[in-house]
Amino acid sequence: MSDESPSALKQLTLWRVREFLREPEAVFWVFAFPVLLAFALGIAFKNRGPDPVSVAVLDGPGAPAIRQALAADPTVVVAVIDSAEARNRLRTGRVSIVVLPGSPVVLRFDSTRAESRLARLVVTNALQEAAGRRDVAELREQRVHEVGSRYIDFLIPGLLGMNIMGTGMWGIGFAVVKARSGKLLKRFLASPMSKSQYLFSHILARLVFLALEVGSVLLFAWLVFRVPVRGSLLALTLVVLLGAMAFSGVGLLVASRSKTVEGVSGLMNLVMVPMWICSGVFFSSANFPDAVQPIIKALPLTALNNAIRGVMIDGSSLVQMLPLLAIVTVWGVLSFGVALKLFRWR
Repeated sequence: MSDESPSALKQLTLWRVREFLREPEAVFWVFAFPVLLAFALGIAFKNRGPDPVSVAVLDGPGAPAIRQALAADPTVVVAVIDSAEARNRLRTGRVSIVVLPGSPVVLRFDSTRAESRLARLVVTNALQEAAGRRDVAELREQRVHEVGSRYIDFLIPGLLGMNIMGTGMWGIGFAVVKARSGKLLKRFLASPMSKSQYLFSHILARLVFLALEVGSVLLFAWLVFRVPVRGSLLALTLVVLLGAMAFSGVGLLVASRSKTVEGVSGLMNLVMVPMWICSGVFFSSANFPDAVQPIIKALPLTALNNAIRGVMIDGSSLVQMLPLLAIVTVWGVLSFGVALKLFRWR
């Protein structure tokens, strides 16, 4: 039995690899889609600077002078409009602040919006300079451009983490449920193969394509957008490998009892959608309230994304990433262990 175990695991893994390669749509979603998504978002956000400050000036006496003072600032987009239109634009967020000419000049803005608070500072500075204000202290600017500080540099690690999660869970979860609904697992039950061999073969098959899946995105991001990898490639490889194994375990857990594709789809979405939103794929997870931060930080995708960014952007070592890697490891080990207990052939 022990002599047959390695051979059985090998054959099961090869079977899963061949099964995957026979599905062109699966190959597209695993390899082509992440590159296309990175290209589309990269074009949109490659060198995006701060948005211009949108200002509305109420039409009336004094409006031309205020408009002229504000237009002198290249970061300000100013329009002179009537009161009703100004109120509508401020309400819908099309302008950040409304200036009412008079003595004194009145600044109308929504203090709960960050862009409105910024607009207040910009407008105040422009109007004060136009009125003849002189700075008390002499200041000098030094403008720099740091590689790794762009949005695309933040985005690529998030896309990698999202793709590792998605392909690990969808690829494995669907394969298990498809085999169960097709009565294939009942045939496996009559073989000397163990549950652990069958489940682990799915993880090994997943790892076969991992290098190409991640490597294609990294190579594309570097060639097209010059996204850096400041840390060790070995460290990045180990982080990605650990993340893939962890989400493979989560995928097995979700599919351990599911009998239909519809059922496993609902469970997959239930698990993944909160992490898509909260785990820092497209924007920082720090935007959420402090009260939920412990929960968000305990999610496996949050830890994986932070670890990938730590290696790629900050150049962190594996030792520095140990707390994050511990979270990913715990999720993987527990998920696989529970899946092994819950799994049923039928």
